Amino acid sequence: MMKAKMMRKILILGAGGQVAQWVIRALAGRDDIALTLLLRNPAKLPTPVRANASVLAGDVLDQALLRQTMPGHELVYANLVGDDMEDQANSIIAAMRASGVERLVFVLSMGIYDEVPGKFGAWNNAMLAEDLKPFRRAADAIEASGLAYTIVRPAWMTDEDEVDYELTTRHAPFKGTVVSRKSVADLIASIIEAPDLHRHANLGVNKPNTDGDKPYFM
Repeated sequence: MMKAKMMRKILILGAGGQVAQWVIRALAGRDDIALTLLLRNPAKLPTPVRANASVLAGDVLDQALLRQTMPGHELVYANLVGDDMEDQANSIIAAMRASGVERLVFVLSMGIYDEVPGKFGAWNNAMLAEDLKPFRRAADAIEASGLAYTIVRPAWMTDEDEVDYELTTRHAPFKGTVVSRKSVADLIASIIEAPDLHRHANLGVNKPNTDGDKPYFM
């Protein structure tokens, strides 16, 4: 008699976001993965909800909710917005430590280390410098957390229906200017499927051969 597959539970924070939606699509229909989708406004989710997903309304700053929700999950994937990113990251870190959940994938932004070279780097800093400060503090907190993290730093994102990307490491110059949301989601889905992939990594993500002074759509 065949053994039933072990169900792996994945918690997605900010599940209404566009990258998260691509991740959910990539994992839909899997009988070995159960998704818990946490977001402030469940009405943002497409209907019907995927068969392997359950929905929870809430905010990641609600520490009691996170501590109640996290136990039993193998991996937490956070795809959040807001100028309180540092507070959101620290709330997630505290709840993961309290719940004994170790694996974290957290999407932030390129430019937080002043790692973008040339004219594009100067343009990006002029556009985002103040906005990136809480993202950098969030990254620092995650790296110091003791968790098995992967930080994802995408280039300016597009809605192109393509998977085409390359990676740069924490201390390497960032490449390119853009990347599709579907590409970022492909990276995240790959980590969810193989959680040992990119452990303790801090990854820039871009579409190859898109160097320039600024994104093509700006």
